[in-house]
Amino acid sequence: MTNEASPVVSLQTALENVDNLHSTSPYDQQPCIEALSLSLHFRAIFDTNFEDKNAFVTSVAKYKEQASGQAELNLLLEEGEIYAVMLYTWRCCSRTIPQVKSNSQENREEIYRQIVEVLQPLIDKLFQFMAFQTKAIDLFCEEIKKLCLVAKNGFISEAYLLTLGKLLNMFAVLNELTNMKSSVNNDFSLYKRAAQFLSPTSDQREFQMASMNLATKNKIRDTLKSKLATIQGFEEILAEVVNICVMMYERDMYLEPNEKHMLVKVMAFGLFMIDSPASGPNIYRMHEKKKINLSKIDKILKQLEMVPLYGDMMIAPYAFIKNGPNFDASKWPSCESSHPSPQSNILGSLEQIRQTHMQYVSQSARITNQAATLSPGSVKSDVENKELADLALKGLTLMSKWTQQVMELVSWKLMNPTKPENNKECPKEAEEYERATRYNYTTEEKFAIVEIIAMIKGLQLLMARMETLFTTAIRGHIYSELQVFVQIFLREPLRKAVSKKKDILKFIIMSIRETCSDWYDDTEPRNDPALAGKKDPPDGFQIKVKRRNVGPSSTQLYMVRTMLESLIDERSGAKKNLRKDHVAPIEEFHRKSFFWNYLLNYNTSLFNCGDLSQLWYREFFLEMTMGRRIQFPIEMSMPWLLTDHILETQEASMMEYIFYPLDLYNDSAQYALMRFKKRFLYDEVEAELNLCFDQLVYKLSNQIFAYFKHLAGCLMLDRKFCTECNSHGIKINFPLLGRSIDLNSLISSRVNELMLKSLETAITRFEEVEDLTAILELEGLIEVNRHAYKLLSEYLVLNDFDAMFKEANNNVTAPHGRITLRVFWLLNIDFLPNYCYNSSTNRFVKSILKRLSGDRKDKPPNFPAQFVWGSKDLNRSFSTIYSLYSGFIGTPHFRSISKLLNYQGIAIVVEELLKTIGVSLSETMLNDVEILIDALPPVCKLPWFSYGSPGVFGFYKLNLESFMQIPNLKTDVFESFTIIGNTVIFCLLLEQAMNHEEIRDFSQAAPFLNIFPRPYVPKEPKDGGTTLEEAVEQQKLKYAPFHAVAIIEKQGTKEQKLLIREAEEITSKRFCTMGSMFDNVLQRIQTFLTNKVWHGGPPSNGVMNVDACNEFHRLWSAIQWVYCIPGRENEFTVEEMFGEGLNWAGCVLITLLGQQRRFEALDFSYHLLKVNRHDMKDDPVTNLKKMVDRIRKFQILNNQIFAVLNLHLTPDGNSRVLLPLDQVQRFQPPVPPRMQSKA
Repeated sequence: MTNEASPVVSLQTALENVDNLHSTSPYDQQPCIEALSLSLHFRAIFDTNFEDKNAFVTSVAKYKEQASGQAELNLLLEEGEIYAVMLYTWRCCSRTIPQVKSNSQENREEIYRQIVEVLQPLIDKLFQFMAFQTKAIDLFCEEIKKLCLVAKNGFISEAYLLTLGKLLNMFAVLNELTNMKSSVNNDFSLYKRAAQFLSPTSDQREFQMASMNLATKNKIRDTLKSKLATIQGFEEILAEVVNICVMMYERDMYLEPNEKHMLVKVMAFGLFMIDSPASGPNIYRMHEKKKINLSKIDKILKQLEMVPLYGDMMIAPYAFIKNGPNFDASKWPSCESSHPSPQSNILGSLEQIRQTHMQYVSQSARITNQAATLSPGSVKSDVENKELADLALKGLTLMSKWTQQVMELVSWKLMNPTKPENNKECPKEAEEYERATRYNYTTEEKFAIVEIIAMIKGLQLLMARMETLFTTAIRGHIYSELQVFVQIFLREPLRKAVSKKKDILKFIIMSIRETCSDWYDDTEPRNDPALAGKKDPPDGFQIKVKRRNVGPSSTQLYMVRTMLESLIDERSGAKKNLRKDHVAPIEEFHRKSFFWNYLLNYNTSLFNCGDLSQLWYREFFLEMTMGRRIQFPIEMSMPWLLTDHILETQEASMMEYIFYPLDLYNDSAQYALMRFKKRFLYDEVEAELNLCFDQLVYKLSNQIFAYFKHLAGCLMLDRKFCTECNSHGIKINFPLLGRSIDLNSLISSRVNELMLKSLETAITRFEEVEDLTAILELEGLIEVNRHAYKLLSEYLVLNDFDAMFKEANNNVTAPHGRITLRVFWLLNIDFLPNYCYNSSTNRFVKSILKRLSGDRKDKPPNFPAQFVWGSKDLNRSFSTIYSLYSGFIGTPHFRSISKLLNYQGIAIVVEELLKTIGVSLSETMLNDVEILIDALPPVCKLPWFSYGSPGVFGFYKLNLESFMQIPNLKTDVFESFTIIGNTVIFCLLLEQAMNHEEIRDFSQAAPFLNIFPRPYVPKEPKDGGTTLEEAVEQQKLKYAPFHAVAIIEKQGTKEQKLLIREAEEITSKRFCTMGSMFDNVLQRIQTFLTNKVWHGGPPSNGVMNVDACNEFHRLWSAIQWVYCIPGRENEFTVEEMFGEGLNWAGCVLITLLGQQRRFEALDFSYHLLKVNRHDMKDDPVTNLKKMVDRIRKFQILNNQIFAVLNLHLTPDGNSRVLLPLDQVQRFQPPVPPRMQSKA
């Protein structure tokens, strides 16, 4: 077999290939059936609200002053929006608060106090809103008064007039919201009643004013109108505002949908403000004087009979006109006609929308393909930037126009609900909101709305993907247009102004140039002939203009547009000084630059133009129910209404749009959080979306099943039937569910649920069993699920197995899972008190006298076979296999525990077990030990060997007789010690199982860490043989392909290198850690033995207690004497009842207390054993020989336990470690009595 040589790729080619990745789309080639969905949405706000106006020192001072006033008005608009949100989202609290039923009610004062406490924040905001009304009206009137002082020929900028129009719109909105919200009045009345009861002597004037304010309809509107009437000439300013709105409406000088509707509302509301009774201003006289054009406004108000006011509140702008004091119906022929408004007919424009959408998508695809062929760093020409900027503006305009049509249709429908006599499907008991939504649209209208929403959201997605391309071109285009206009075009008007000595014109043009010019050499060319009013030389005067992707600031653009507007405004007087061929380009530039702010804020404009969030909101109609409805059902909700219509009609051509209406919930949720800033609205949106999506999946699944069932039935038909049907001209249609159905995805989703349920079943089975031996079967079930997952993963896209296991184990966010909790529970309730350890078999078995604490659970339920082992036969087979492991707990079980719990779970279990031991040694057992030590004789010496073993036995039996009579000694006390001993053994065996797993992991990871076995080489190699150094080098070469770190360091990327280094470091640290869990367990237990009861009192001789029985080792000698006594026939032994855990507990405590040597030297049983070995006597009555044999057995066991403990507690495992010299006490040798007398 020969290896083909890999093609050689140069570095330059490789870099080009990497650069070409920019042209690779991250999106798949599947049809797009959903709207734009962003995980992270970022919007940059470039509007400074004229904070940087002082930087433009060369601009006209008057316009800077207007900018200051406009900034203040903008802040007023923002504050007004806050109060509009407060009023619109106000939910009535008085209906849910308990009311005082009678004056004699005992807790009346407490109820009133709670009412004041609950409503106080809302009422404070309400008072602030009332203060804002006065402040806003005064400020607005003050601005109108300032403008009225300007001469008739004075210039007022378009932006300033538009801001005044926005203020009028704000007053109209706040006025209608105040009229609509009866819940505000109800809550205030309740608060007022409670507050006056608690403080009857307080000043009531504020409450009275607030009550009058809330009770008076149209208070804001009438107050504003009355104050404006006191200003001489206010109608002239408001007429300018109305005219600017008419002009902008006719010329489509708006982009976002709410701006168009704002213009219409301002027209009507402004006319109402102007129209005054008696000798005041009259809109009809102003129309005759041609100060306003009512004919144009009449047509506009007919085009939009209903417009959105706020949220789901709609308003008929013509109603403002009809409420005027001088209303003349003859002047409004269009509005008074009975013809339906064009906004109610969306079907007539549907075909044009489709064609426009197709044309735009085709043009965008062409632009995108052209951009993909260019290198990433290429610079686009001015023509290309202009084409992209125009395309972006066109897309935003189209999206806004379609959104307007949808919103205007919905507005018309909400204001014109259907009636049962006109719609047979509408029941007589239907609610008003239900008649306005559910039964108010025809099938064609619903399909049209769905299709237009799909086009809006699809176009929004397309333009969002092209955002980088668009924004770069927009900035480049705007910069180029602005600089060419300022630096080149304005030279001729400047030349004329200088030559004709038109100082005002020159000053304005120079201010424009100095405000935004970005000169090629950063300085204005002083030798420019235009500055001196001279002609250019014959060869021309060249001015180079930079090319940058930087747009002007909002203040900079405002200054430029305002100063240009002053040049072409009829009243400013500067226009007559300009040539006609100069006026037209300036007007065109002024018109185009109006949209630059929208383009520079592309992302914000994109989302505002496609915002359909208000289709969900229904606060106005909820208010109209007067508390009968907390929220409307989903059958009345527009998003679900449209989605459900597609599902119910089963129109195949509309199935691809099924997810677009659900995106309205995204818009509504975004609006609730970012604009309304109300969590409860977001929660309601989310709750409804969850319910709707469940219904969608349910209905869609049923349709898919029905389709394939129908298809299967057709396939089972005899072909002769089909042929005969075709011969008779009968066509068999199969319902198609959209373009394509990702069956793999549906099956994958279902299999994910089944896999998760299977894992949950395995864990549930383990939880239902009252035995820790089931941990082995649990591991087997998880492994069989893992194997099934691998097999399924070859064909299906499934979730990560470990992630599903964590979810089934409830271990996603919690520090411990169900398995960890169950293991700990079984350890405490069953394993530690009821199992006996045998070191010979290294297993735990159940005690003969099993005492279970806690109630048994009911019989575990039967689970389907596919969720266990796969089939009933396999279930029986594996049950038989694992029944062999159910009679004990040993090494296999501890390995399963270490695998399933991992380090984190093991640490939690061990920590909790240590806490339990700490409580036992510090409280429960401490009391028992005190009682047991008190039962011992104060002094118990070791008898002389001359006593003989029967005498020694009798001596200890006599001295320990009262101790052995303690009633709970062989039950509760032994069990307490057994639990401690079993806990220590459990930790030891668990660490051994963990070490086994770590060794296995290390043997597998060693080659990748460049760790390999040392080769065998004879000490004296033969001639020509391999030396040790050569063998090691050969071994290195052999294992070099496995050394992942070295390979990645040579050929990997920076990220790969960083990852492999981290992996190597983590793996190395894991295997190089020398700490022992069992060592830490022993050290923790030692910290619990601080009470003097465990150590005994100070020795009387100053050295050690030899005969006194006040130390723990003496107590354990007595306990060991008790369980060494042979039992009677048919009596259970200590080993059968408690196992070796009892011995482990005593040895552990003795070792940790440092009393091992004393115990071995002074133990009662050991002394009897020594004496018996010396005299070899036996006493058949006392079974002395059998007792000595038991003592010897337990002595061997104790020695083994001490060896294990010393191995972990001392450096070399030797219990005979000498103490340091500074800890050795020195005593004088004893002096014989006769020597003392001589001394």
